[in-house]
Amino acid sequence: MTIAAECAEAADGLTIPGLLARNARDQPQRPALSGNDTTLTWSQLRDEVAAVARGLAERGLGAGDRMMIMMSSRPEHWIVDLAATHLAALPCTAYATLSTEQIGFVTAHSKATVVVLEGAAELDRWTPVLAGNTEIRAVVVLDPEVATPPGDDRFVRWHELHADGAALHRADPAVFERCWARIASDDPLAMMYTSGTTGDPKGVVLSHRNAVYEAVAVDRIAPTPDGAPSVSYLPLAHVAERELGIYRALYKALHVSVCPDASQVVQTLAFFRPPAFFGVPRVWEKITTGLQAVLARQAEPQREVLARAQELALHAVRLRGRGEPVPAEHAQRLAEADAQVLRPVRAMLGLDELRWASSGAAPLPLHVLEFLASLGIEVLEVWGMTETTGCATANTADAYRPGSVGRPVPGVELRLGADGEVFVRGPVVFLGYLDDSGEIARATDDEGWLATGDIGWIDDDGYLTITDRKKELIITASGKNIAPAKVEGLLRAHPLVGHAVAIGDRKPYLTALIVLDEETAPGWAAAHGISGDLGELAAHPKVRAELDVLLTEVNGQLARAEQIKRYEVLAQPWSAESGELTPTLKLKRKVVQERYAADIDSLYA
Repeated sequence: MTIAAECAEAADGLTIPGLLARNARDQPQRPALSGNDTTLTWSQLRDEVAAVARGLAERGLGAGDRMMIMMSSRPEHWIVDLAATHLAALPCTAYATLSTEQIGFVTAHSKATVVVLEGAAELDRWTPVLAGNTEIRAVVVLDPEVATPPGDDRFVRWHELHADGAALHRADPAVFERCWARIASDDPLAMMYTSGTTGDPKGVVLSHRNAVYEAVAVDRIAPTPDGAPSVSYLPLAHVAERELGIYRALYKALHVSVCPDASQVVQTLAFFRPPAFFGVPRVWEKITTGLQAVLARQAEPQREVLARAQELALHAVRLRGRGEPVPAEHAQRLAEADAQVLRPVRAMLGLDELRWASSGAAPLPLHVLEFLASLGIEVLEVWGMTETTGCATANTADAYRPGSVGRPVPGVELRLGADGEVFVRGPVVFLGYLDDSGEIARATDDEGWLATGDIGWIDDDGYLTITDRKKELIITASGKNIAPAKVEGLLRAHPLVGHAVAIGDRKPYLTALIVLDEETAPGWAAAHGISGDLGELAAHPKVRAELDVLLTEVNGQLARAEQIKRYEVLAQPWSAESGELTPTLKLKRKVVQERYAADIDSLYA
């Protein structure tokens, strides 16, 4: 039997409610979910889910209905999501940064009948949407102190819904069991909206089979012990967190610790020491910057010892990345250096027990990969999308190629179109997009292939390398096709640069807009005797001089058509709240080009 067949057999017939029932039955007292200074065992978690499910059903949520959630990462978020799942409803988490206009779009498009909100900040943005929506039957508010609109009987407090549902469940537990028992593995499980980098967000609908198969396949290539600790810090609107923090956690009965503030993730890691950790590139970049600053303050003898250990580790990683064996003598020296020097550094981050460190969503700069690898943190890049339930390809500890996003996970197939577009097929490919009528529209062709919109190439050993997004390729006035991600990645390698956008579509040459990094630019400035806020730094001659040097270095690594001729440093930072970035910190190129049209025009004056 092939590995793919083994994965399919392991996932066959499993559903998310079935996995929760299994965990509560087989290991009722083991910890399942921690957050807000409380820990729920598997038995307690299932009781909570049952209570909220019955409460939601009493407020009109039923099979096939859609439920929108806007709540931070906290145990109640997991509970209400799983409660809807047990009713065969379709939960969907909205990114916390959505504006009222964006909330109105996803609410109307999803045809949601129930909305769950955390508190005042969420209710303020939802109020105009709720006022004009007659399809919404209930609005659940978690914070008991929030004032809800008088006279609107759709509003219900979380504690009231929970108490009512718990009483109903105690009176007749069989009702809850009958609700989820009819769910099949190919039924819809949840919906997520894409980040909308090139247009309106799309509602991606996943099945139970998608989620469980992904969990099985990932565990096959990166095994995690049953019941191991797991840290959750990304929004549950992000497919990676939804898959790893809910579905894979259920499959492996992991103990999930919720970190509500992503800026506190390093402290959370240091406490729980998980064996696996997925970080978006920005997280790994910030870990790298912070570590470099700490290590630079060590005394010279310690720095020399660490540098020698790092050289040993990096050399071994490069050998394995080329498919070459590590000589026994080198491996022995590295093992000694790791135990004495490198492991204590990893322990500071809570990464000393790490077996699988991964990154996705965007390319990780080579200098970040190599710095972390030199400390024994081998971050393996993966690739996938919401439509593939997370990763479709992955580098693994025994099979990786630096710069690539790895080989297909078991059961997944890849092919390239004539223009280099990546097509994917397999059990992780979603059911389809929710269309305007409320039906699920299939997005694959007759043979099951999904066009991903990513451009890439596959080497002779089957490793995929992604070069850019199809819709983001720059075609200059002279007809040259340029991948902006490559140029932008080189610019972001400098600690001054937080974001960079290459401009040049239908233009005679490339230019760039640069935004300074809010966290690392002030540190660079202080080290060079400069002070001031981000706007003042953007205009400072020393900063400009440093960026001139950076541009020369970057251009030296690029073909002539890819080189940046002019650039502008913007005074204001970019964020999801200000609109230039998606909630997953991807660039909204259309927004940037419209908002900074005058700055762009000046670069071509």
